[in-house]
Amino acid sequence: MAYRRTPAVQQRLDAQRDAIADAAVSLLSERGYQGLSIAAVAERAGVATGSVYRHYVDKSELMVRIFRSLCGREVDAVVAAAETAWPDGAAAQVAAVVETFARRAMRNPTLAYALLAEPVDAAVDAERLVLRRAFAAAFEGAVRRGIDSGDLAPRNAALAAAALVGAVGEVLTGPLQSGAAAADIVPELVAFALRAIGARQ
Repeated sequence: MAYRRTPAVQQRLDAQRDAIADAAVSLLSERGYQGLSIAAVAERAGVATGSVYRHYVDKSELMVRIFRSLCGREVDAVVAAAETAWPDGAAAQVAAVVETFARRAMRNPTLAYALLAEPVDAAVDAERLVLRRAFAAAFEGAVRRGIDSGDLAPRNAALAAAALVGAVGEVLTGPLQSGAAAADIVPELVAFALRAIGARQ
C-alpha cells in the first residue's frame, strides 16, 4: 500500500519549503547569487542541509523558483504602473514603467543586480527572459498606443521597446553592482526613454 502524506505532514513540508525559499531570498538580498550556498540557506531557514535537498535538487533549482517569484513581482509592479498611467498617454506610461522599475531596483541593489546581471546558471538566466519580455511588452504597448494616437511618429514599436529594456538594464547595472547611484539617475533615465521614443516633454 502506497504511503499517503496526511494533511498535517503536507502542511509541515510546505511550510518548510516556504521557509527555505524565504531564507534564500534573504541571503540573495544580502550576498547576491555568488555568495549564496545551500548550507547558508539551511542555516538561515533553521533546517538541516539535507532538508533543503529534500525540496530542491540543487542550488540552481532553488534559485529558479526564487527568480520566478521575484521577477513575477517586478513584472506585476511594472504592468500596474503602466495601467495606472494609461489615462495620461503613451509618454506617461513609458515614464511610469522606467521610474517604477528603476526605483524598485535601487531600493535593494544587491538583489536587483542578482536578478538583472549577476552571472548565474543557465536555468536561472532563463528566468530573466520573463522579466525582460514583460518589461518590453509594457514599453511596446505604450509605444504602439502613442503611434496610433498620433502622439508618436511611426516606428518599429517592438525594436524601440527592446532597445529601451537594454538601455535601462545597462544603465542600472553599474550602480546596482557598486551599490551606489547618483541621485539623478532615475530622472535622467526617464528623460532618455522619452527622447528615445520621440515623446514631447
